[in-house]
Order: sequence, then C-alpha cells, then structure tokens
Amino acid sequence: MRKEKHIDSGERLYKFFIYFVLILLAINILVPVAWVFLASVKQNSEFYGNPWALPKGLYWQNFVDAWNTAKMGDYMLNSVIVTALALVLLLVVALPAAYCLARFKFKGSKFLNMLFMAGLFINVNYIVVPIFLMLRDGDVWVKKLFGEGFLLNNLVVLAVVYASTALPFTIYLLSGYFQTLAHDYEEAAYIDGAGYSATMWKIIFPMAKPSIITVILFNFLSFWNEYIISMTLMSSAKGPKTLPVGLLNLMQAQQSAAQYGIMYAGLVIVMLPTLILYICVQNKLTQGMTVGGLKG
Repeated sequence: MRKEKHIDSGERLYKFFIYFVLILLAINILVPVAWVFLASVKQNSEFYGNPWALPKGLYWQNFVDAWNTAKMGDYMLNSVIVTALALVLLLVVALPAAYCLARFKFKGSKFLNMLFMAGLFINVNYIVVPIFLMLRDGDVWVKKLFGEGFLLNNLVVLAVVYASTALPFTIYLLSGYFQTLAHDYEEAAYIDGAGYSATMWKIIFPMAKPSIITVILFNFLSFWNEYIISMTLMSSAKGPKTLPVGLLNLMQAQQSAAQYGIMYAGLVIVMLPTLILYICVQNKLTQGMTVGGLKG
C-alpha cells in the first residue's frame, strides 16, 4: 500500500509539473498575441500612458490606415499570389515524387532519397546570395535576348524559389506517410484495372489527405512569413513586395512617425490568416502527424 501511494504521489507531482510548464508556455505565447491585438485598436495617445492598460475604445481606423495608406492591401495580395502559386507548384512536384520514392524501388532511387535527405540539412538562408547572383546573371543574359529582364522582382520566380527550397522537407514528410500505407490498396486497384497514375491520384492521395493538409499548413506558414528570400529577390524600390517585407517598411515608417496603432494593426493583418488557417485545420494537422495507414 505504501508503495502504491508513493507511485500515485510521484505521478501527481509529475503531472503537476507538466501542466505547470504547459501553462507557462501558453501564457508566454498568448499574452504577447493578446497585447498586439489590444494595441492595434488603441489611439496613438494611449501609448504614452500605461502600455498594459486596456483600450478606451475600439479604434478601427488603424486597420483602414494600415490597409490603404501603408499599402498593406497590395502587400497581402502579393503574398496570397506567391503563397498559393508556390503551394501548387510544390504539391504538383512533391506528391508524385514522394509516392514514387516511397512505393517503388528502381535504379537510382536510393541515391535520389539520399539527395533529398541531404537537402534537409541545408539552411535556405545560407544560399540566398548564390540564388540572387544566379538570377541576376540570368537577367543579364535575358536582357541581351529580349531587352528586358524578368527573373528578379518577379512574384512567379519568387514562388518557384519558395517551392524549390521546400521540396526536401515536403518529400521527406510525405514519403514517410506513404510508406505506412499497406500495398493491399494498390493491389486491389490493379486487379480492378487501374493504372499507376489512376491508383496514385484516386486511391493513395485521398488516403494521404491528413498528411497533405499538414504539408500545406507547414509550408503556408513558411511561405507567408518568409522575409529574407523575398527581401533579396524583390529588392527594387518600386517593385512588388510581400507582406513581411511591407510590414517591416511599415514598422520603420510608423516608428519614426510615432504611429504605433497603425504599426500594430499591420502586425494583426499579417497574423490573422495564419491563425484562421490553423484553427480551421488543427484537427487534420494532428491526424496527419499521428495516423498511419492500415498495417498488414
């Protein structure tokens, strides 16, 4: 009996410690987010008092000014175009590649797997300058042929770069999920007369929907919040800018002008799409990380 009581008390202490740490982490995340939301609806004069005071009213004009005057609407449209195009390109390439590498053994498959795994250890920030120099040299060659370059300050090229840099992680995650699926599904499809492509698109990919949603969410967050590549490849002062780069310009401008409400409203505009997306797909995200296929 004493031993059982000792075990129960130890488990309770362990659970208390875990919950205490989780609560601290939640507070550490939620308090800054809540503070930014509250600051975004404050008038500028309220920032000179207690920064933790609740807003006297809801000053929605900050969002209007951030959207129109600071061109956050244009920046958001650019980010939507780049993120959507990058995700489409990524899935079109990564899904068949991950399926083939996970389900078929052919000459060179191990070498290809090794190359994609090696890509996981390459920090994209370290190769931004080589990418920029390559595109700049390509622009020089294009200008000689057509009189005008298009590889830099181009949203489509930026989306292609995003999709390319995300391929190793995406293929790694998808191929790991495909490997857990039983071959019985494919064999049944082959018996019914389905080909390899039909089996892949109509049988395997629908079964991998949780994993695909997980990949979409992770890469959406990465593309939406990416700053270094966008700033480097979209360096023209008059060229298009994505939302993170535009937000930095807004913060620099509004800090010098002491327009803090507009600055925090811009932060909220950047955060809202990611929060809404996560709320909508959080169940699928958990399922995609934990659920495998039928074994046996």
